Amino acid sequence: MMTNIRVRQLNSCGVRAGAKYVLYWAQANRRAEWNQALEFAVELANGLGLPVLFYEGLTCTYPQANDRLHTFVLEGVAETERAAKARGMGYCFHLHRRARDRHDALHRLAAEAAAVVTDDFPSFVTRDYNGRVAGKVGCAYYAVDASCIVPMAAIGKQEWAARTIRPKILRSLPGYLGAVKGLKVGRRWTGGVGLHPEKLHTEVTEGNVRELVASSEIDHSVAVSREFRGGRREALRRLREFVGHGLKNYAEMSKEPSKRGTSQLSPYLHFGHISAMEVALAAEGKEDFLEQLIVRRELAFNFARYGPRPDSIEALPNWARMTLAKHESDERDPVYSFAEFAREETHDELWNAAQRELLRDGIIQGYYRMYWGKKIIEWSATPQRALETMISLHDRFALDGRDPNTYTNILWCLGLHDRAWGERSIFGTVRYMGLEGMKRKTDVDAYLLKNA
Repeated sequence: MMTNIRVRQLNSCGVRAGAKYVLYWAQANRRAEWNQALEFAVELANGLGLPVLFYEGLTCTYPQANDRLHTFVLEGVAETERAAKARGMGYCFHLHRRARDRHDALHRLAAEAAAVVTDDFPSFVTRDYNGRVAGKVGCAYYAVDASCIVPMAAIGKQEWAARTIRPKILRSLPGYLGAVKGLKVGRRWTGGVGLHPEKLHTEVTEGNVRELVASSEIDHSVAVSREFRGGRREALRRLREFVGHGLKNYAEMSKEPSKRGTSQLSPYLHFGHISAMEVALAAEGKEDFLEQLIVRRELAFNFARYGPRPDSIEALPNWARMTLAKHESDERDPVYSFAEFAREETHDELWNAAQRELLRDGIIQGYYRMYWGKKIIEWSATPQRALETMISLHDRFALDGRDPNTYTNILWCLGLHDRAWGERSIFGTVRYMGLEGMKRKTDVDAYLLKNA
């Protein structure tokens, strides 16, 4: 097998002899198409003369597990199962419903695998799982970068701003931008694995998603998104609609939140229902959009891979930490509690409308998300408390939360990947955003009406 910069082996084990299959564990890229991690698993299995088993799991114990997040994942399962089986793979989905139930489905499947291939995703539970699981499976464990167009390893170190990573991305892009072709499966799945499907597989259909969610020990107070339905079919529909109607006016409309002029694909990119590669190829030539999809998004993955963890002010550059510390004792009026933020109970109707969009739909339009974050800084007792509030609200309510892009956007509000501006109270030299500026640049009244 040729050296592949997307692939990292995370343990020192070899391929298990006498195994029944190569196991692909879809943690972050939940799709059977345009998936370099899955294609690596197929290539490995073909070389060993083995079939591929595609495994997805969903546990009730991940942080902030709730109806909204569970539903979005489950809505994509039946499509993925059909696509994997159509390619000749086995498929297993396991729903871990109760905390007291056995939570070892992956390890039981890995015990019969020649190797485990999974996603190289540098944030939230995937990052932690890969660090813990690799040493316990007893066979070769590979993590493959199927999230970025230019692999994270191609950059190789932390970059400090879009201006430093952009030339490196653009220089490398021609060598990586291209269709991800599905390899032919050499040995088709015929079953015969005792643990699958009788003991581990959870049948998911379009008709039983609500029942499965209700039976899981998760937070049932967070309602399903009114706006977004999970799954690859819905992701492709939104991509076609954006390319056909929204892309030509992206530069103007993306900064007008009331128009929803962005692609609306961030939840689908986060859960891996669609690939950034296929989105980029569909939008080829539209530089403003590709700047966001490739340069800015991959700067975020670069930070998540090579930077510090994103839940502390220590993740910020020195200048931002120093200026925020200098102004930490500045008077703040008002100061809101986390509960008041969560309930959209501030004096600012634009902020409340943005929070209402998050609570209802699971997303905030990008331009107002910056304003939303800046105001949380202004109205929180400390910058660290503001960071914790933003992360907690996104982890719980946002369909595109728990993602390198989200954590980086939150930290941008505190100075990450930005520069120093004029000094003022609370913010120091961190960029400030105010309501009057939003009124000059956007149609605030239209947004308020849409999110009343």
